[in-house]
Amino acid sequence: MSTYINPLNPGKHSPYDDIPQDVRDFLNYLGAILNRSPRTVNAYYIDMRTFFRFLMRYRGLCDQVHFDEINITGIDTQFIASITKSEIYEYLFFLKNERQNEPAARARKLSTVKSFFRYMTVKSNRLEHDPSKDVSIPTTKRALPKYLSLEESIDLLKNIQTDFYERDYCIITLFLNCGMRLVELVGINLTDFKEDTIRIIGKGNKERLVYLNQACIHALQQYCDARAKLSNLKDPQALFVSQKTGRRIGTRRVEQIVEQCLKTANLSGKGYSPHKLRHTAATLMYRHGNVDMLELKEILGHEHVSTTEIYTHINAEKLRKAASSTPLSTMEFSHKPAESWRSQSIENVEEIQDAELTEATIPEDLILVDDSK
Repeated sequence: MSTYINPLNPGKHSPYDDIPQDVRDFLNYLGAILNRSPRTVNAYYIDMRTFFRFLMRYRGLCDQVHFDEINITGIDTQFIASITKSEIYEYLFFLKNERQNEPAARARKLSTVKSFFRYMTVKSNRLEHDPSKDVSIPTTKRALPKYLSLEESIDLLKNIQTDFYERDYCIITLFLNCGMRLVELVGINLTDFKEDTIRIIGKGNKERLVYLNQACIHALQQYCDARAKLSNLKDPQALFVSQKTGRRIGTRRVEQIVEQCLKTANLSGKGYSPHKLRHTAATLMYRHGNVDMLELKEILGHEHVSTTEIYTHINAEKLRKAASSTPLSTMEFSHKPAESWRSQSIENVEEIQDAELTEATIPEDLILVDDSK
């Protein structure tokens, strides 16, 4: 099933000619007006295609064909206007039970549908009613980020054994020190460097400057010296290139490089990935560098500080200090508290069963008064 993204040129895609015109206009709006990246637009395309294929099948408007072969090009604005809230709930039920989508995936796909109907009602005025308006986003659990410890990070850097050591050492160093995303790393060009900074193109084509520390500068110098000796460069502007082809390496190749480096450092099988190296960089900055949330937000390229706040839950040392900060934390009492009236009059559980307590034997402040009368 094609997703129209060219792996050799992820900045472009083929025409979306297998979806309704209204959806195509919506995708053009995302790319041209909201300046969403081609990958983001493509994700919206896939979600909307799934949504309308489900509706065609749910309404019995398609032959007994495979789900991925359902033709939705004939859907028009009148069809879209007839979509009900009940059908959207049926779609979520389908995602959960037939597609086995987790809450996070269902939440994202519902968010796509909501964005489409907002476009149809508010931006383009093609519909008067938004059936998704009051449909709640599925509740998702916010998991703590997985990251390498400081010792594991050092082991990873010390045990890189690959065919292009300088390049792969530089990749791991940038991940662990700068906290950049995988797509951001493979998109770096030589022209993006200025003094001790890199210009990064992040989500939504938003630019930010990432500052380089001494370890990054040294790794880049070593790699650039080795890169200059390649005789087959096909992408002279790309920072990270293949030793064999001379072309810019893609995200999958970087994933393979990270997997191999983790294996040689005896860190494979623990769920680590390039994105976990990004989490590691953020965690090390927060735990060891006294970086606050606003600074970390800018470094990571987060749009909202609420996204960055997940790192406030992983500083065990700060939590330990907080627990010790209460004025009661150092108080100890060595004398034995006075025994209660119950322990004085009743010595064991068996006696409790036989004891007949009357108001005369119960302290006055423990008598329950029936105030219902």
